[in-house]
Amino acid sequence: MTTHATAAPGTGAGHRHLGWALVLICVAQLMVVLDSTIANIALPFIQKDLHIAQANLQWIVTGYALAFGGLLLLGGRLGDLYGRRRIFMLGLVIFAVASALGGLAQNEAMLLGSRGLQGLGAAIASPTALALITTTFPAGPQRSRAFSVYAAMSGAGAAVGLILGGWLTGLTPDLFGHVVDGWRLTFLINVPIGLIAALAAPYVLAESESHPGELDLPGAVTGTLGLIGIVFGLSRAGQQQYGWGSSSTLVPLVLGIVLLAVFIQLERRVEHPLMPFRILTSRTRGTAFVAMMIVPAAMFAMFFFLSLFVQNVMGYSPLRTGVAFLPFSFGIVIAATISSKMIAKVDPRFIAGTGTILAGIALFGFSRLSVDVSPAHLLSLAQSGQHLGESVNYWSQIFPFIVLMSLGMGLTFVPMTLAAVHGVDHRDSGIGSGVLNTMQQVGGALGLATLSTVAVHFGQDKAATIAAGLHASGGQLPPATLKLLTQIGAFPTGATHAFLTGAFMIWTASVIVWIFLDVKHQELATDGAPEGVTVA
Repeated sequence: MTTHATAAPGTGAGHRHLGWALVLICVAQLMVVLDSTIANIALPFIQKDLHIAQANLQWIVTGYALAFGGLLLLGGRLGDLYGRRRIFMLGLVIFAVASALGGLAQNEAMLLGSRGLQGLGAAIASPTALALITTTFPAGPQRSRAFSVYAAMSGAGAAVGLILGGWLTGLTPDLFGHVVDGWRLTFLINVPIGLIAALAAPYVLAESESHPGELDLPGAVTGTLGLIGIVFGLSRAGQQQYGWGSSSTLVPLVLGIVLLAVFIQLERRVEHPLMPFRILTSRTRGTAFVAMMIVPAAMFAMFFFLSLFVQNVMGYSPLRTGVAFLPFSFGIVIAATISSKMIAKVDPRFIAGTGTILAGIALFGFSRLSVDVSPAHLLSLAQSGQHLGESVNYWSQIFPFIVLMSLGMGLTFVPMTLAAVHGVDHRDSGIGSGVLNTMQQVGGALGLATLSTVAVHFGQDKAATIAAGLHASGGQLPPATLKLLTQIGAFPTGATHAFLTGAFMIWTASVIVWIFLDVKHQELATDGAPEGVTVA
C-alpha cells in the first residue's frame, strides 16, 4: 500500500511539510495546555500582588479550564465550517492578546477576565489542532506517531508549565525601565509564541474545505454557563461560610443543571447542533470520552495540590518546585512513545487499562504523605523559622510517584485519543476532537472543584483541632501568626484526602476502560485516510 500526498481542495501547500506541520501544531498545543498549570506556582505571588481572596484563588485555574472546556465544541464546529487553518490562526491570535492582558493585569477582575479570554482562544485553537492531525496524517504508523507526539505534548505540557512557571516566577527583569514581577512573565511569554505560530501556519498547514452552516450559539451559551454554574456551586460547597445548604451553593448548582438540560434539548432539535449526538453513538468513542473526562480530573488536582504542598509545606522555591516535576515530562514522553508502538500490536483496553491502574497507585502514594502538625511542633516552627515538611524526603516519598503518574498518563493518553477519534467522519473531525478536548478540560475543572471541596472540608476539621491546641499552648503569639500556623497545619490533611479521592476517581475510569473499551488494534489501523491523501 502506498500513499500519495495531494493538495486538499482549496489548499495551496497541500501536505508537503508534515514534519513542520506537526511541530507547529504541537507547539501551539503545548502553549495551550501548559497554561492550565503555568500559573500554579505563581499563585501565592499573584494572590499577594493583586490582593485576591483565598476562596477566589482557584478561579485562576478553573476559570481558564471552564472557558476552555465550555467553548471547545464551538471551536471545533467553527473549524469544520469555516476552515481549520483559518480558525486555528484566529485562536492563536486571541490567545496571544489575552495573555498580554493577563501579564498587564492590575486587579483581580482584569486577571480573571484575561484568563477567560485565554480559554476562548485555546478553545478555538485546540480542537482544530487535533483535527489537523487527523486530516493531515495517514491512518496507521504515521498517524499513531503523530498522535504519540501530540499526546506527549498534551500530557507533558502540564509539567512543563510548572517548570517554566517556577523559573519565570523567580525572575524580576527590568523591561523598558520598569521592574516586572516574575508571575507576569508566565502570561507574557505566550505573546510572541502565539503570534509567530499564527504567522507560520499558512506556510506549513493546508486549509480544509469550508462547510458554511448555522452556528449553534444558544447551545454554546447554555452549555458554557451550565458548566460554570456547577463548578461555582461545587467551589462554594467546600467553603465554611457557605456549605452545601447555602443558597449560594444550591442556586448555581440547580441553574447549572437546568442549563445543561436545556443544552441537551437544544442539541436534539436544532438543524446544525454544536454537539451532534451521532458523535456519541459509538461505544468506543463514548468510553474514551468518559475515561478522558475522569483521568485529567485527577491529574489536574495532582498538579494543583502537589505544587502547593512542595512550596508551602516543604519550603521549595518556585524554580525548585518546577524542577521537582521535571521527571513527569520525561516519563510521559517515554510512555507515550512506548504506547504508540504497542498500539499496532496490543488492543487499547490493555494499554490504557494498565495506565489508569498505575496512575491511581501514584495518587494513592501521594495520599500517604505525612507531616507532624501537632501544636507543639507548629509552635517550634514559628520560633525556628523552619518549614513544616522538611522531614518529607523528595526522592523516596514524591519522586517515585511522579514517575509512576507520568508513565500511567503516557500509557493512557495515546490509545484513548486514538479511540476517541476512531470512525469519525472527516467532516466531523473538528467537532469530534472538540468533544475529546471538552471532556478533558471540563473534567479537569470539575475534578479540581470537587477535590478542592474535599480538601477544604477535611482541612477545616483539622484546622479547628489545631486552633484549639494552639490557643491552649501558644496564646502569646500574635493572632495573625496563630491563623497562619493553623492554615499551614491544616493544608496537608486536606491535600492528602484530595489525593485519595483522586485515586478512586481514576480507578473508576480504569474499570470503565476494562469493561467497555472493546475496539481492536487492527480497527484503529484501518481508519480512513486524511483529507488530501489518496490510498492506492
